[in-house]
Amino acid sequence: MAKKKDETPKNPKVHEELKGFDIKINEFGEIKSSLNIDKLNKFLDDNVEDKKLKEKYEKENPTKKDDAE
Repeated sequence: MAKKKDETPKNPKVHEELKGFDIKINEFGEIKSSLNIDKLNKFLDDNVEDKKLKEKYEKENPTKKDDAE
């Protein structure tokens, strides 16, 4: 006989600030979230590096490497 899989959904590991965060898309395509969007944006600004902004900054301010090492 085949083994039955445990179908109880496991909650993913999340950052302490995002405990209880849940996001769904309803039948009209609207995003529904259990967390205020401003709080989510603040968390992302504080914890996630924006690659596009980093590349733009590096192009505008190139750093010189020391050859004296």
